[in-house]
Amino acid sequence: MDATSGMAIELSSDQLDALSVAEKVRLLEQVWQSLCCQPDTFTSPDWHADVLVERRQRLLDGSATRIPWNEAKAQLQRLAE
Repeated sequence: MDATSGMAIELSSDQLDALSVAEKVRLLEQVWQSLCCQPDTFTSPDWHADVLVERRQRLLDGSATRIPWNEAKAQLQRLAE
């Protein structure tokens, strides 16, 4: 729902499909920014903690691969072009 008007915002799959990858990324960024401004209004599900524990273990045992954040960000930006 739109916080100011109380109206639901709905996009059909056709409308979403019509957006470019860059437009979809910008939409996600706007939603994420809005959520970050209200951190106390939601909690992460329990499975998020499980995933973090698993990923930490993979880092510790050397089975995870990783790249620097600037490389990851550059890869994501290329996808949005």
